[in-house]
Amino acid sequence: MAKKEMEVVKGLDLNRYMGRWYEIASFPSRFQPKNGENTRATYTLKDDGTVNVLNETWSDGKRGYIEGTAYKADTNSDEAKLKVKFYVPPFLPIIPVVGDYWVLYLDDDYGYALIGQPSRKYLWILCRQTHMDEEIYNQLVQRARDEGYDVSKLHKTPQSDPPPEGEGPSDTKGIWWFKSILGK
Repeated sequence: MAKKEMEVVKGLDLNRYMGRWYEIASFPSRFQPKNGENTRATYTLKDDGTVNVLNETWSDGKRGYIEGTAYKADTNSDEAKLKVKFYVPPFLPIIPVVGDYWVLYLDDDYGYALIGQPSRKYLWILCRQTHMDEEIYNQLVQRARDEGYDVSKLHKTPQSDPPPEGEGPSDTKGIWWFKSILGK
């Protein structure tokens, strides 16, 4: 049986969506270290209407990060379907990797969000705070289940309180990226 088309937020206010979001939970991905913590994304609107994306995670006390660009998948649609482009490896950006970033749910105050994509292989629960009320978390998990996601794959992301400030020691060699490709 074919899965139904996912419901996506309509009328996303990009200005309100900008800023820092903390990863509360996600499906494990080869693009992130398995022992990553304090994972967060910072979105900044650029003059051309695209969004600068800075994804950061800490692993073994070092900050790994990658920057990319997000843009509307269809400029004529009011659906929150974005494309995100990163260049890999991050220390030698030569290969563009483009993925879908669909905002499946967003509360009225732009305080928490459910992000997915059409293949249902990736899922993120994001929040403006490092921790989320368990009831809200469970509602987002149920919403993901209703959209056809196998929520048994969700992994909660450890977040410290307060979160790391600044950049901290960086993994300047991109070792985290190679480890993540190898499944470490």
